[in-house]
Amino acid sequence: MPLMKASTLRIGRRYRSNRLAEKYDAVIIGSGMGGLTTAALLSALDWKVCVLEQHYTAGGYTHSYERNGYEWDVGVHYIGDVGAATRTRKMFDFLTNSRLKWAAMDDEYDRFYIGDKVFNARAGKQEFRDNLVQQFPDEIAAIDLYMQLLAQVGGALSMLGMERVLKPWQRSLAAPFLKWKMPKVMLRNTYAVLRELTANQDLIATICGQWGDMGLPPKQSAFVVHAMIARHYLYGGYYPVGGSWKIAEAIIPAVNKTGGDVFTYARVDQILVEEGRVVGVRMSDGHRIGCDCVISSVGVNNTFNSLIEDRVSQRYGYAAKMKHVRPSLGHLGVYIGLQETAEDLGLPKTNFWIYPHNDFDAAVNEFLKDDSAEFPVVYISFPSAKDPDYLNRHPGTATIEIVVPAPYAWFEKWQGSTWGKRGDDYAAFKQKLMDRIMPHLFEKLPQLKGKIDYSELSTPLSTQWFSGYQRGELYGLDHTTERLQQDWLTPKTKIGGLWLTGQDILTCGVTGAMMSGVLTATALVGMRNISPLMKKIFG
Repeated sequence: MPLMKASTLRIGRRYRSNRLAEKYDAVIIGSGMGGLTTAALLSALDWKVCVLEQHYTAGGYTHSYERNGYEWDVGVHYIGDVGAATRTRKMFDFLTNSRLKWAAMDDEYDRFYIGDKVFNARAGKQEFRDNLVQQFPDEIAAIDLYMQLLAQVGGALSMLGMERVLKPWQRSLAAPFLKWKMPKVMLRNTYAVLRELTANQDLIATICGQWGDMGLPPKQSAFVVHAMIARHYLYGGYYPVGGSWKIAEAIIPAVNKTGGDVFTYARVDQILVEEGRVVGVRMSDGHRIGCDCVISSVGVNNTFNSLIEDRVSQRYGYAAKMKHVRPSLGHLGVYIGLQETAEDLGLPKTNFWIYPHNDFDAAVNEFLKDDSAEFPVVYISFPSAKDPDYLNRHPGTATIEIVVPAPYAWFEKWQGSTWGKRGDDYAAFKQKLMDRIMPHLFEKLPQLKGKIDYSELSTPLSTQWFSGYQRGELYGLDHTTERLQQDWLTPKTKIGGLWLTGQDILTCGVTGAMMSGVLTATALVGMRNISPLMKKIFG
């Protein structure tokens, strides 16, 4: 996530204390998808909202950057469920005033290289099922049972969200109904659920081939999150036309419309709490922004271990609660530029997932125990091929992005150092990692050898520097079954006037964060007040 020179990709207004309005109805920390969704929905209810982003551009993991005539996204590699008038698409259309357009990827949107075998996922519910049957003709019964489970869990996902916005007494009253509506498999281990359907490890691996989208392999993850991701992409993958930075660019006018602001270079040092209630925030320049409603979109780890005073966190039990959750794994990002077009180079609109073998959990464990072991997954994306507008902005070029997991512990010796000034040993270590990653690309696309014009690698320290995640985590909290059962991970906190939004409140990814924004706005203003707006959005 390197720093770029001035460009159109800088979204938001640079913070200066004299640019602040005299009063805001809410202050939101972080301009990721959860923060911007909450801001836009509150603005639609005539709230005046101030969004504070410590990065040089708004958007969180939806932002893009430019370098040497190329452009890359840093987190939006593909989005599902937007090819028709779904609830997801309707919410995107409302937030962006229908300015955001979507381009479909290839029908084979994900390709899984598992050892020396190749499997894939195809767009369309029936096509997805039939394609699995074609690849595993002896597993028809297991595949059909799996599709039934996806349907059952999908129907209960809204219940999971509803539970998050209920008050404790309401949750107690609704508990029997919610228990009845939510299948037992939802909060079970993903691998355990699938192993009851089949003993075919290749089939299980193919079904779980997108585990990188949540950062947790199947023996550690909750089935509900696996099902959410699988359902999300059943009808294929899509990419925002013009690049992922278009998402924030299209949402911000909705915040500005009611006098609100989205500030960049706006680092919050502390959430101010007096007598059990929020009274505002203190900025890194010492300026205080007074407000009795503060919404944190920067993750619970940052919120309760950094922005809230220790004594306050301990008083309300959050220091103890944080022991039941853990940050997700960090990652390396490789950003590649080529002086030919995606079409000329034969780059697909398909994601590549490369695995050493079909036991994903064993591969992760081997990797964490031995840093010289194979990467447990190498993900390759081709953004310039996915975006039909890319060549209008960067003619005659193409880009590739590679993501691989990497523990923060590898980089702790450079903790606290300044981005771009971490020394020769850091640069040498990054080059060593790059040398391990690039052969995976050339093995799958040998025509690219000798064609790389530009490349660079980001580490968990880059994520920490630009996005504020303390351990460089990509997906906030790990999506374990224990995490999903934490009843305190709700929009409303025990501290008066402090609210939460973002992927830690519901599930990971852009859409998960967006829906968490819906939950936060709903919990904040109440179901009765937000219902007319929801009817307007969803019809």
